[in-house]
Amino acid sequence: MGETDRVEVIFGDKNLERLESGEGGDCGYTQGVVKAFRKRMQAIRTAPDERDFYTAKILHYEKLKGDREHQHSMRINLKERLILEYQGEGSGKIAIVVAIGDYH
Repeated sequence: MGETDRVEVIFGDKNLERLESGEGGDCGYTQGVVKAFRKRMQAIRTAPDERDFYTAKILHYEKLKGDREHQHSMRINLKERLILEYQGEGSGKIAIVVAIGDYH
């Protein structure tokens, strides 16, 4: 897949957008969470497809269930997860960064 096949990223929470860019400080998160969040965002932005996340075992990428069945998560640390939603399909797919949280 080429560069144009990458998933577009938008933010459901503007604080997370600022957290990624560094313009929002730490937004109340620890430095460890901030660093891991930025690494996850880099992975999301460079992956041609979200299926790649399933092969990276460290991410613990999973489709959620129940009232969150429209969402996916990936591990930031032992407690926190990055919550994502997707819109569209194929090369028009958009990843929406929803939240950092513990949904358990």
